[in-house]
Amino acid sequence: MRINLFITILIFFLPFILFNSSKAGRRVLVGDWTKITNVSDPKVVEIGKFAVDEHNKADQASLKFSKVVSGERQVVGIMNYNPTITATDGRVENNYVIVVWDKPWVKKFRRFTSFKGPI
Repeated sequence: MRINLFITILIFFLPFILFNSSKAGRRVLVGDWTKITNVSDPKVVEIGKFAVDEHNKADQASLKFSKVVSGERQVVGIMNYNPTITATDGRVENNYVIVVWDKPWVKKFRRFTSFKGPI
């Protein structure tokens, strides 16, 4: 019982501890959107691929993920990712803006919430 309470408290406060730190002289607060500096980070690429797969299932589409172009992420108890990605539909390559919620501490909790484009 005590361990479960400790884990619950840790999970709730961990984002506040990790992301309430100073970055490049600017204070980064929980809820702030921060630029994704490494668009080839495997986690960011995984988020992009996930969004394309979910979009294809929902709309019976056949897009193929190419790359993450840019984006932001936000910590608000979960991680919100809002990248711009490139995907191919046949021979046509377009950019799309996606939003994905991710809880990395909960196994398989990821929600696709928005897919806009082509832009």
